[in-house]
Amino acid sequence: MATIGCVKEATRILGDKWTPQLLRFFVNEETVRFCQLQDLTEGINPRTLSARLDSLEKEGIIEKVSHSDSSRCEYRLTQKGTELTPILRDMQAWSEQYASA
Repeated sequence: MATIGCVKEATRILGDKWTPQLLRFFVNEETVRFCQLQDLTEGINPRTLSARLDSLEKEGIIEKVSHSDSSRCEYRLTQKGTELTPILRDMQAWSEQYASA
């Protein structure tokens, strides 16, 4: 039963349409800006992107980094978020093997 609860919690955090797609961009980049994420994730509404980033920040998966010398901010993975990297890579490998089948 504990396993089901764990999967349920992970799905609550990561199970929407956009979150895994957004997180994959953090795997290869140290920091990512909002506009980069919007460009890379074609079709996402800016309000949806903002909501997903806020949610990931509240969950402690990413953190927002503001720069004092400009109005720009960037996002980066926290340690908790970095620990998702193997899961995202496994999802990518699984998709490459079976998505076109």
